[in-house]
Amino acid sequence: MPKPWRLTRQAEASLLDIALWTIKTFGPRQAQAYEEDLVARCSGIASGSVSSQNCREIIDPDLKEDLRFVRSGQHFIVFVEYNNSIIIVDFIHGRNDLPTKLASLEKQKPEQNH
Repeated sequence: MPKPWRLTRQAEASLLDIALWTIKTFGPRQAQAYEEDLVARCSGIASGSVSSQNCREIIDPDLKEDLRFVRSGQHFIVFVEYNNSIIIVDFIHGRNDLPTKLASLEKQKPEQNH
């Protein structure tokens, strides 16, 4: 059974920025398709059907938060998995400096729903 999932404010803002940039660059149809792909990938994370990687192993072993990520198109979906939920922390473009972005995300620890 899939876990419930939600976006942090940062993830919501990033998703909106992605949509606006994609509309401007490729048009509304492509923006909608890409957003649907990102949301479907989040649902896949929640259902356990998408393999993810631990940010500590790949990026920085000193990260405090147990951040994980998956790739979706040109973006990394960064999330934290709790026993009863998934928190999507951010959507980060592949051209960004991922270790620096992750370090800044770590300071904004997501709150788990109880």
